[in-house]
Amino acid sequence: MIIEFLSLILRFFLIVLIQLLVINNIELSTYVNPYIYILFILTLPVSMKPWKVVILSFLTGMTMDTFSSTPGLHMAATGFMGYLRNFYLQFACSKDDIESRMEPSISRKGLVWFVLYMSIMTLIHHTVLFYLEIYSFREFFRTFFRILSSSLFTVIILSLGQLLFYRSPKTR
Repeated sequence: MIIEFLSLILRFFLIVLIQLLVINNIELSTYVNPYIYILFILTLPVSMKPWKVVILSFLTGMTMDTFSSTPGLHMAATGFMGYLRNFYLQFACSKDDIESRMEPSISRKGLVWFVLYMSIMTLIHHTVLFYLEIYSFREFFRTFFRILSSSLFTVIILSLGQLLFYRSPKTR
């Protein structure tokens, strides 16, 4: 229990530091803004209580807002993503996955399952984030293109990261 908690904290700090110190300082274009910090929320254990996932999502978003000078944008997007994550995983995971405290990853569920899961959650996150950021539908198609391109780039980066650090599932 304590080792799982410390592992969770270490993963949180590592992912957020990479986002803040590396990814946020790379200027790709106005249309491509990868947000890899959502990997922390995506890889939380399936069996984690929904209220804990939402609280951790809010705290992750609040951390990003604090260091990015975006008052509440990341918090709203990650909170909404964390809330919908529970419904998606109830639909997409078996009882065995939930009972075994599985953490979603390519090594556990396979490339297709994980990329589909990650793509849906990333699109949800980016849609809320970018439309709240623009706070109007005045530039609907430009923002929509930004959502699609940023989501695609985020999914590619996270998939490559998962493949690079591929771990075979633990055997019982």
